[in-house]
Amino acid sequence: MPTSATLPTSAMTPAAGKLTDLEIKDAHLIFGSVWRDLEADFGRANLRFPKEIILLGGAPGAGKGTNTAFITKTRGLTCQPVVISALLDSPEARTLKNAGNMVGDREVVSLLLRQLLRPEYRDGVILDGFPRTKVQVECLKLLVDKMQALRTEFYESTLSIHFRQPTIHIMVLFIDEKESIARQLKRGRETKAHNDEVARSGVGELLEDRPTDHDEGLARRRYRVFKEQTWDALQSLKEIFHYHFINAQGTFGEVEQNILRELEYQSTLELDPRTVDRIRGVPVASEIIVGARQELVKRLDSYELEHGELFARVITFIEKKMLPIVIRHAISGVALINTEDAVLEESLALAMLIDVFSERGYHAVVDLHRIEVPERFDAATGHITCRTKKVFRIQIRFQGSEIRRG
Repeated sequence: MPTSATLPTSAMTPAAGKLTDLEIKDAHLIFGSVWRDLEADFGRANLRFPKEIILLGGAPGAGKGTNTAFITKTRGLTCQPVVISALLDSPEARTLKNAGNMVGDREVVSLLLRQLLRPEYRDGVILDGFPRTKVQVECLKLLVDKMQALRTEFYESTLSIHFRQPTIHIMVLFIDEKESIARQLKRGRETKAHNDEVARSGVGELLEDRPTDHDEGLARRRYRVFKEQTWDALQSLKEIFHYHFINAQGTFGEVEQNILRELEYQSTLELDPRTVDRIRGVPVASEIIVGARQELVKRLDSYELEHGELFARVITFIEKKMLPIVIRHAISGVALINTEDAVLEESLALAMLIDVFSERGYHAVVDLHRIEVPERFDAATGHITCRTKKVFRIQIRFQGSEIRRG
């Protein structure tokens, strides 16, 4: 799968090293053990993971925390992100640590997969801080394989909606080393000033104060750890999943625009293949507007050259009966007109009316309502004879006039 952006030379690092046979064996043992526990505790039919998983990585100071809310809104997600550092400070993780156990790859994968089974994550979730090791990368691949296998297993069942085509995004917010160090130290100064004010006034809450935000050497080391570990892990997935490299060097607005461009909706990548095949015959809006102006001109000329008499009647109807009403609504920009005029009985006349208004810069919508009107009542049989009255309800919208008051 091609990447979504070309990395600048300054961002390049050596390609991620392949796992050794021992590392692959460890990953499969770890994942297999975790998966067996999940099946035993929940049952296969309840192993319902998120439809969309966004793996969010970023250099220190790149703005992961700042941009997470924007990414969540852009993707239409309704749940909070799963932050691995917070997950490792959960009651479950503390229980492990209090028992003298290390929170290693197995524990991280187990805690994460159990978290992802929560109902609020069914449609999608952002993962902040996963994967960070080669073993975790391999476990992620194994998870996606299991999700695909479950989808195949339940494809023709009533549970198929719970096992949809998984969509995995790798999203990396990147800034260079110099910018990262500057932002970390700036954050440290702002955090200290804020916490000093909270301590002085007693108002507000203390912010997390990281030692790396006050020491240039530690800030540089933190950046290099990211490049050597997290960056390496995420890069190893770029050929498998949708990969998004986000230039986070600019302003908030510029970064948000970069994110929007990278996450532009692509139905063929996200929908189930059966769904794509079903709706393939309906063109997307961006396709039908190509050449629409030329087609409109062609139709209008054909009305004049091939149906001149009817076209003239339609234009007369517009000028004499519609425009006076439209003009009276010049401030609101919306005119609603009901008519029974016989000129509109012909379907071509309706097409002409819509096209004329479109060419003139209006938006016209026509609805036909059929109303049964009683005409005769047979007292002997009780039968009521009705005639059908056709009422054309026309809505004309355009840019209204703004009135300044005061």
